[in-house]
Amino acid sequence: MKHELIKNNKNIFLEGPILITPDKFFDERGFFLETWKEPLFNKLIGSNISFVQENHSKSKKNVLRGLHYQIPPSDQGKLVRCISGKIFDVIVDIRKSSKNFLSWAGIFLDDKTHKQVWIPSGFAHGFYTLSENAEITYKMTSLWSKEDERSIKWNDPNLLIEWPLKRNFPILSKKDNEAITLDKILDNDLFI
Repeated sequence: MKHELIKNNKNIFLEGPILITPDKFFDERGFFLETWKEPLFNKLIGSNISFVQENHSKSKKNVLRGLHYQIPPSDQGKLVRCISGKIFDVIVDIRKSSKNFLSWAGIFLDDKTHKQVWIPSGFAHGFYTLSENAEITYKMTSLWSKEDERSIKWNDPNLLIEWPLKRNFPILSKKDNEAITLDKILDNDLFI
């Protein structure tokens, strides 16, 4: 299993997120790979965490989901992988004490490379579907909590995320369409 740090939009390494590429073994039957192993994963991230929930979503082309996060006590770390299709996955550092506060990183995830991204607590997350359909699974360190969930507008002018839209307007849920910009988010809805 290989791993690498992730650079943000300013070409600076983010502290915390990791891109993971599992070892893949091929033979005449197909392939095999380990997607997650707790002792190895915890060693990679330098922390002992437990996943308590796993979600699976399917999105059609041009669907954009996010930018979502949860505040304490329900803040979440996520391990995200694309098991079918291709997405542009985005993370935003919303830790006020971080030297990379409000910077973002975009990572292509697909069913060919099987790369995964570890997103620790303190980051907002979203993705845009590039293939006709894409299926995403993500393990989470905390249960979903409606009252602690927050959303940042996908096209927030404070972030200037370079989504690969190619002149398409993304398909959004009502919740994501009504998300607010960072200048309207309460200070205690960001991380220290």
